[in-house]
Amino acid sequence: MAGQPGSEPNVFRGIASPSDLVPPTRSAGRPFSAILDRLVKELGGYRASEAARYAETSAATVARWFRGYEAPGHRMAPVLGRRGGVPPGERRLLSYLELIEVAFVADFRRLGMALERLRQAHDYLRTTFGVAHPFAEVRFRSDGAHLLAPFGEGLVAADAGGQLAWATPIAARLEQFDYDGGTVSRWYPRGRAGPIAIDPRLGLGAPVIEGTGLPTWAVRDRHRAGESAAAIAEDFRLSEAQVQAALAFETG
Repeated sequence: MAGQPGSEPNVFRGIASPSDLVPPTRSAGRPFSAILDRLVKELGGYRASEAARYAETSAATVARWFRGYEAPGHRMAPVLGRRGGVPPGERRLLSYLELIEVAFVADFRRLGMALERLRQAHDYLRTTFGVAHPFAEVRFRSDGAHLLAPFGEGLVAADAGGQLAWATPIAARLEQFDYDGGTVSRWYPRGRAGPIAIDPRLGLGAPVIEGTGLPTWAVRDRHRAGESAAAIAEDFRLSEAQVQAALAFETG
């Protein structure tokens, strides 16, 4: 897991102190998208299995989206993978922005969108927006329904005013994200009603209990060691509801 002791990828090495993790302020003149990119490249790192759990799909499925696959008489090109790039695996972990895209691909697949159409849609948006990870862009939230309407039935619907709007599952997913500088900056993977957030600026990108910065894996490990939810809550100054939410997220 990103940020978990004993599993840090190489990108976590060389950090001198916690102050190294603090992103520059806006006054430095750099847009947040550039700051986020730096954090993602230097600190982000998610196994396919972790991305799958957060997006509620399978690790094998996530791997196919990045690597493509071959079957007798059929070859499927990667949906999300960079052309000529190294797919996630032993040699590379997913970045934060790739993690966000995995969540959307999982939703599109649940809506019945064929992989080939999904790949075409992703390529189209990548070209239209001029970015590598279009599903993580705020423009995807505002303009995506209109742009992707030709790519599959059931993805969009007309709202009360007759305008194109996202289908309910996609609209619900979009509500889980905060944006800064045009790019997703925080994800509430089980909805805003819960306390779990994934933010590349917190906990080395690991899921944390919002407002505390405490990684959910820390709660899980204490519970696995035999401590009660009440004891964990008291030690970390959490509510028992926060502890139970962290445990549900880690074991769900």
